[in-house]
Amino acid sequence: MENSFKHHADKLAEFADASRDGYAIFSADDILLCANKAFLEVFYHPEAELIGKRFADIMRTAFRTRKGPRIDADNIDSWLSRVQQLRRSRDFRLFEVDLVDGRWFLFSEQTLPDGEMLLQTKDITKQKIVEQHLNEHSRKLADLALTDELTQIANRRSFVASVQAEITRCSRLHCGMAFFLLDIDHFKSINDTYGHQAGDEVLRQIARLVKSTLREYDIFGRIGGEEFGIFLSETTRATALEVAERLRQQVAEETLYIEGNTLGITISVGIALARDKTSFEQLYADADAALYQAKHSGRNRVVVAEYCVIL
Repeated sequence: MENSFKHHADKLAEFADASRDGYAIFSADDILLCANKAFLEVFYHPEAELIGKRFADIMRTAFRTRKGPRIDADNIDSWLSRVQQLRRSRDFRLFEVDLVDGRWFLFSEQTLPDGEMLLQTKDITKQKIVEQHLNEHSRKLADLALTDELTQIANRRSFVASVQAEITRCSRLHCGMAFFLLDIDHFKSINDTYGHQAGDEVLRQIARLVKSTLREYDIFGRIGGEEFGIFLSETTRATALEVAERLRQQVAEETLYIEGNTLGITISVGIALARDKTSFEQLYADADAALYQAKHSGRNRVVVAEYCVIL
């Protein structure tokens, strides 16, 4: 019976050593008692250099040689202090570890009542690569859902959502806000004369020009067609007019080169101003009325909706 038990124990050890999963046993005082080849390969050291070593010393070697588990810390002792609080904190613990060489492993710790620990490692690099690709794909899909494909700025849905959130914030803080509707003058004639591809290129270049002029935290998006929206939070009437006039002048002074043609483009801007409680719909309606006035009074100008709450 004893020989049979020894035979099966030896066979189990043989299987463990041939396994692609890593296995190691640590004593209650955290000394590595035994480990198979797969576990030793995680730490890039032969058996003779690891067996009998304390866990802390093994990790100090990994930190010093920059081989094995990635340790994102400036101070190894502080890192070990945090890790030791987690080890043996539960009977069973599961966590992921990335190595300096780019591989990922799933670690599991099984602790016995006397403190001895079985540590198992499983290579999950392929799964992590697939996961990263899926996450990247999801981010790209999310960006596509929120971005205007032609101009690469916020689409109407994304723009409206961002503006509504800022309106709520500005209303809560009782600060001023400005909403612009910006429209390219005589855009239909550009399409009719030079074609829709030229019109698309005008939209792209105007979007780039306006975006480069605005502050990073200003909200800018394409409402539809040749119409763009801009929202400035915590803004006075004077600042709103200054920004709108600067945009109008920069567009008017810019020469666009479209498919071998030199085009001079102008824009008209309608501004709605408000403080405290308002809504996107109200700001849009006020700005649209001001834009209509700008268009019908000669274009290439900025008009403020006078019936807004003046700041």
